[in-house]
This record gives sequence, structure tokens and C-alpha cells, in this order.
Amino acid sequence: MTDALLIVAAALWGAAAGTLLPRAAYRFSVPPEEEWRENCPGGHPVAGWLGRARCTRCTWPESSYGPHAWRLAAVTGVVCAALAAATGTRPELGVWLLLAPPAVLLAVVDLRVHRLPDAVTLPLAGAALGLLALVALVPEHAGDWPTALLGALALGAGYFVLWLINPGAMGFGDVKLALGMGAVLGWYGWPTVMLGTFAGFLFGALYGGALVVARRAGRKTMIPFGPFLIAGAFAGVLIGAYTA
Repeated sequence: MTDALLIVAAALWGAAAGTLLPRAAYRFSVPPEEEWRENCPGGHPVAGWLGRARCTRCTWPESSYGPHAWRLAAVTGVVCAALAAATGTRPELGVWLLLAPPAVLLAVVDLRVHRLPDAVTLPLAGAALGLLALVALVPEHAGDWPTALLGALALGAGYFVLWLINPGAMGFGDVKLALGMGAVLGWYGWPTVMLGTFAGFLFGALYGGALVVARRAGRKTMIPFGPFLIAGAFAGVLIGAYTA
């Protein structure tokens, strides 16, 4: 498969996967004391987790709820296309394409309600390590699984320390998310771990600073950090994959 076809195929995969995320994003976008939503805004039970967030028993416009499918499809498609362009035909690309949709889901939920559900963060970390362990057995991979494991532990421990120091500024969901992000960054080595970690804090600082300048937030306003942790890991993986 040529590089162009690979990128197009990855983009189509990402777009298709993104269209399945709105219902899960709606159900997980609840306050921390709730596990997930069971009903649509009209009070009707929501069946399943995948697909568009639309209730056939409600009337328009109340029948449509949650994030728009086309937006999630566009974001996930672009993310997967970028990963394919950077990674090429190396076997770890399959892992990145499988992890991208749940990572987008987590970013959306955190942006909406400042929450990173355990039902996604912990399986994401386990899947990252498990799938990369399988890829390590395949020829032509460009990473190192032991470093991925150590990267998960190191980044998780680092965020755990930050949470202990200031639990009001760092949620424990970020600690759990850091396990998975540390694994994917560690696959390409310690420089990638440091780059992705720095990029996450940089993106978060720039976003917070922009809100302060626009007078939409104060210096002590809480912002969801999960999207920036994910974005930093995405940037690190892109650079790590391209230079591997």
C-alpha cells in the first residue's frame, strides 16, 4: 500500500470510528458522583454505547443530543491520518489507530464535564500495553516494549505526585490517563516521553493563558487537563514515529 492510500484508509477508519462516539460521549458526560447516563434528556432509556446521540421517541429538536457526529468524525479522521503519515506501514500503526477513537472520546468528555471516566482510561492503558506487547513480536516495529511499560509507570507516578501536591488542580483521572499516554510515548523512548509530557503542559498553559487574556477565566480557574495530556502524547508520538 502506498503512503497516500495508507493515509486515506486511516482517515476513513478514523471518520467511521468518530461517528460512533457521540452516544458514549453523552452517556459519560455526567458529574463525578454519577457513573453514566441511562436516559436521554427527554427521559427515555438510551440503548447501547455506540452511534449517534438521537432519540427516536423524542420530537425534533429535542431528539438530537450530545456532540455532533460529523465533528467527532472529522477530528478522529484527522488524528488517524496524521498518525498514518508519521508511522507509515510499521505494525504499531494498528495500535495507534485503535487507541485514537477512545482518546478522542476522553478529550471530549473532559472538555464537557471535567471528567475522565475509569471505564475508558484504565482499559485504554491496558490495551496500549497489551497491544504494544504483541507488536513487539512482529518484525519491522520501531519501538521498545519495556520502555513503554516504564514510561507508563513513570508518567503515572509523576502525575500521582502532582495530584498529591495539589489535588485541587490535578484530578485523579489525569493520573489514570497518564498511564496509557506514558505507554504510547515510552514506545519510542525516553526523549519522546519527555517531549510529549512537556508538550501537554505547554498546550495546557497556552490554553489557560488565552482564556485569561480573553477574560473568560481567572488565574485560579480550573481547566480540564485531559485533552492537553492527550494532545501532548499525540504530538510526541507523531514526532517519535516520524524520527524512528
